[in-house]
This record gives sequence, structure tokens and C-alpha cells, in this order.
Amino acid sequence: MTEKATFAAGCFWGVEAAFRQIDGVTGTRVGYTGGSDAWPDPTYKQVCAGRTGHAEAIEVEYDPERISYDELLEVFFGKHNPTTKNRQGWDIGSQYRSAIFTHSPEQEQSARAAIDGVQAGLHWPKKVVTEVAPATAFYAAEEYHQRYLEKAGRASCTVDLKAS
Repeated sequence: MTEKATFAAGCFWGVEAAFRQIDGVTGTRVGYTGGSDAWPDPTYKQVCAGRTGHAEAIEVEYDPERISYDELLEVFFGKHNPTTKNRQGWDIGSQYRSAIFTHSPEQEQSARAAIDGVQAGLHWPKKVVTEVAPATAFYAAEEYHQRYLEKAGRASCTVDLKAS
């Protein structure tokens, strides 16, 4: 039986590529979540305009007997800068925020513990700004965004986290 995890870490292309390579991840899809109910099934253009409140996110389907949620959190925090509010690299706006959308009380507890762990390793005044919220409706992005880097023949999306 598989479970779901949902993360927002800036541009979803590179994050999806990272999760797709992990043993125990059985599926991924990129899309939009965490926004206003007034914008059901938003488009990429609407989300990028910053009016819907949605974040670019990735929904990960995984086998908890092969990989734990805590291990997924490690990948999540390793793929973006959780100390920049509404920004990752050159991408700026709330649609690029750092967020963990939880599907259970156990996921929420693990997410908060992971944030505390990351925060403990940072030097003041840096602060983790990753939000934790219950998962809401997830709207799949347009087909051309799914496995985008694979389709483009690229292995990863390069973001200079130090510039964030």
C-alpha cells in the first residue's frame, strides 16, 4: 500500500526529478496546491501571476516499507533553501514558497521535527520559513510540466542556493 507526501520547494521541475530517482517512490506529479478555493484547477499562467495563492508543488506517492516519510523530508530539505521566504533562486513569489502539506497527524509531527532539526543546524540569524499545513486539493499541472526535465533531456535543474 502506498502513501502520499506533498512538498513545495520552489520550481517543481528539479524537485520532481530528484524524487523520481529515489527507490521507494512509486510515482510523482507536479501541480498546484495550498491556494484559494476561488481558483479551482488553476493554470500555470494563473499561478505564476501570483493571484491564486497556490504553490508549485510535487505530490509524491511512496511505499513506506521501502522509504520512510522522514527520508522524503531529508530529500525535500536537501533540494531547496528553506530559509528564503517566497523565493528559490531566481524565482520570486508566494508560488515558490517552501511548504510541507501533510496528509496525517504523523506527517505533521515529522515535518515539524524535521524543521526543528534543520533550524538547529543553522547559524543565527537564518531561520527556516517552511510552512506546514494540512494537504488540500492538489491540481495537476499541465502535461508538458510532468517529467519536464526528462522530456527536455536534462538531469537536473540547477539553482544556486547560496544566491537565494
